[in-house]
Amino acid sequence: METVQPIRDRKKIDKMKKILAKTNKRDMLLFVLGINSGLRISDILNMKVEDVLDEAGRPKQTFELREKKTGKVKRFILNDRIQKAVKEAIDASTDRQAYLFASRKGNGPISRQQAWRILNEAARAVGIKDKIGTHTLRKTFGYFAYGNGTDLTLLQQIFNHAAPSITLKYIGITQDEIDDVYINISL
Repeated sequence: METVQPIRDRKKIDKMKKILAKTNKRDMLLFVLGINSGLRISDILNMKVEDVLDEAGRPKQTFELREKKTGKVKRFILNDRIQKAVKEAIDASTDRQAYLFASRKGNGPISRQQAWRILNEAARAVGIKDKIGTHTLRKTFGYFAYGNGTDLTLLQQIFNHAAPSITLKYIGITQDEIDDVYINISL
């Protein structure tokens, strides 16, 4: 598997949202959910409508799932951006047992490959040249969380990494960014 990068440019993220919103609200939800939750694509694709909508058909504020890879229970908040995307993408009358990202082929969710195509088409349309994949969503979450001051050990815990060095590499912190810390410290 090739290593993919986070999307580091907020303007390109916003452009991708616009492209995806025009194309398909479901695809927009996939992108917004991924970059705002840090979940693995395997967990996102297995989500059902009932996971994000309450009994009254409104977006939930929190959600709990058992991670497919680790088997651990993970609780996370559906932030305002996710809730807005849920409102736009899902009709309250939708079957609550349906997959959130239902495939048109059969009864399951879209495939990992289809999610990859969706993300790559939008990324190329906004001029992103880096290697982009489904893991880009999770890495983008980590990159911006770290940039906003989230403690590295907390991110390490969120991602279930064994060491902080793995998390730094994972979220795409480059030597140039490390060098900038030294350049910008002027005490």
